[in-house]
Amino acid sequence: MTVTEINEQVIIDNKRTVTVSSAGAALLNRLETRQAIVAIIGLGYVGLPLAVAYAEAGFRVVGLDIDKRRVATLNAGKSHIEDISSERVAAIITPLTGLNNRQPRVGKQDGEKATGSLSVTTDYNILQDVDAVIICVPTPLSKTKDPDMSYIISAADEIALRIHTGMLIVLESTTYPGTTEELILPLLEQAQNKNNTHGFNSDSRSALVVGRDFFLAFSPERIDPGRKDWTVRTTPKVIGGVTPTCLQVALKLYGSAIETVVPVSSPRAAEMVKLLENTFRAVNIGLINEVAIMCEHLGVSVWEVIDAAKTKPFGFMTFYPGPGLGGHCIPVDPHYLAWKLKTLNYNARFIQLAEEINFGMPHYVLTKISDALNLNAKPIRGSRVVVLGVSYKEDVGDLRESPALDLIHLLQEKGANVAYHDPYVPALAVADLSLNSIELDENALNQADCVVITTAHRCFDWNWIVENSHLVVDTRNATRHVEGHSDRIVLL
Repeated sequence: MTVTEINEQVIIDNKRTVTVSSAGAALLNRLETRQAIVAIIGLGYVGLPLAVAYAEAGFRVVGLDIDKRRVATLNAGKSHIEDISSERVAAIITPLTGLNNRQPRVGKQDGEKATGSLSVTTDYNILQDVDAVIICVPTPLSKTKDPDMSYIISAADEIALRIHTGMLIVLESTTYPGTTEELILPLLEQAQNKNNTHGFNSDSRSALVVGRDFFLAFSPERIDPGRKDWTVRTTPKVIGGVTPTCLQVALKLYGSAIETVVPVSSPRAAEMVKLLENTFRAVNIGLINEVAIMCEHLGVSVWEVIDAAKTKPFGFMTFYPGPGLGGHCIPVDPHYLAWKLKTLNYNARFIQLAEEINFGMPHYVLTKISDALNLNAKPIRGSRVVVLGVSYKEDVGDLRESPALDLIHLLQEKGANVAYHDPYVPALAVADLSLNSIELDENALNQADCVVITTAHRCFDWNWIVENSHLVVDTRNATRHVEGHSDRIVLL
């Protein structure tokens, strides 16, 4: 990799003087005046909030997604995720025309809110006209639980065909340390000759050089779906650039829409930050899940133990047991780190042990249900089981990696008659599951042999649910404030 910096001094934030390339200085100026056009690839739970944040900060934003239905929905001014209202989308959505119009988009008076816009498309050719591209595509696991990099590679290939002088590329998708420099950068550099053939790169007389002509960085996404107190704008943003100029340009991009930016020494360090955050959670959740099992063997309540332990004002961080891991990050991200370490002949033992415990929790819950039914002289086969909450966390409709889905499968395999209720998920059509959310009324609860609480949405009336149920298996301690009927409740 060749890295070249041309000396040109610019002032950052009216106080710091830094040396950047001429292309970097020009891009910094466009970002400062909101003339820069920002593209977001992937308009899901990460990309759409980011696109809206930049548009609301005064930038012209182009959203790219391969899902034509999603693009059509957004173009109609409607949002497909809970965190972004349709009203916010409708206020900024704009037809995709005239990207070469680069008039400053800042407010006319001091304190006036900048006016930006969002246009969405499936056409990657629009990248020829943008200044910054942020990749927010999925990074799932393959069937063998290895990193599936196909979405990242596809996005990088599309960018590489249209790369041009002054372009900033940032990867946000969670991935293994080294991805930005070992995978993305070579793809961009190797595509230089292809650009001559396609005619996209007007600077193709000589290869574009990272840090001089184009800029590359990594900034891990930190979206927590459903959270209101920490948003894209208020959550600190970690950023690592391939070169010093790459870092300065990326800091300027994110600092234009996000309150706090946190520079680190390299993309590899930034990639590791995200994996530490989520591996920390996965391992500690694994620990507390095993503590729950230990407490059952010891005949004590894990919930009482946690409540007492968290009164210690130092040296203890509270985690809670549950039916298993869920979401787009925690069940997946540690595998990316473990996979990378395997290539370096290192075995990530904590990750493996935590996974064994966490992914065994649906089976543990199944045993609790079976034992509770047996105590009521009922076999699990043929019993009516109503599952309350199937999203992976409370107050959202996100089903990704939800442990409730695994539990439903296990119950069905044992012959249980399973129904579910979730106000955020009206229908289940994932894998081989095809169910509709039932109406939650007294009749539904009375007819159930067992009610299982897997996701504790705040809209549930736990007193009413317990009062009208014969048996409740509570995996979230949601019924802790219910008075009476303790004989009907089985806690994790």
